[in-house]
Amino acid sequence: MSETIDINIRLDKETKERAEQMFDDFGLNLSTAVTIFLRQALRKGAFPFKIGDPFYSEHNQERLRQSIASYEAGRVVVKTMEELEAMENG
Repeated sequence: MSETIDINIRLDKETKERAEQMFDDFGLNLSTAVTIFLRQALRKGAFPFKIGDPFYSEHNQERLRQSIASYEAGRVVVKTMEELEAMENG
């Protein structure tokens, strides 16, 4: 086994605590979880998971195209802020 070294990572307290709890549920500590992440990244030569903003998913982009087409066709629904808030609060 190769020599181990210590590293320091800066992150906010809530993220650290939530991550520690989640990894503990998997039977891991934070150090082991970070090691797994780094080894997978090295093995793949890239992030071991897809990084992106779900806003730009194909589903959302298609919905946006549909909304633009509806607007351009004159099919527009107008609501006041109060109506939108009432819809949200159901």
